[in-house]
Amino acid sequence: MLFILLPVLLFYRFPVIEVAGENTSFFIKEDQFVLGWIHSIEKEEWLESYQREDQKIILTDTFFKTYGAGTPFQANKTMTENGFIHMELDIEYEELNVTISEFVQTTLFINGREIPLYQHFDQYENVIITTRKLPVWEYIRGDYF
Repeated sequence: MLFILLPVLLFYRFPVIEVAGENTSFFIKEDQFVLGWIHSIEKEEWLESYQREDQKIILTDTFFKTYGAGTPFQANKTMTENGFIHMELDIEYEELNVTISEFVQTTLFINGREIPLYQHFDQYENVIITTRKLPVWEYIRGDYF
């Protein structure tokens, strides 16, 4: 049994999401997260829901209060909910490039947890959110939120 299990553990890679800045990074085991911030012009909350699928990050939904620069135009469905415009989307990304700012309070929301990225990264630091597959030894000792 050990001879069968050992090669599987050595070669199997565990999928995670990596959030990496210039000097610090961490992993997310969950396959879904929400990226939120306060829009710099409208001063309204903006939320984007993402799903990890294979080596892609899929933007599935976005919630905002007013249309403006950066508003997606390729929605599958658009509706209003609780004062927000809700767009259902299906947009694939290899990675997300996010500029962190305390002024817009860039935050990740994962299963009821809030991770204020502006407290973990420098002001205006570029952070890349991407998928990774980790070997078992990296998966076990990884830095997770």
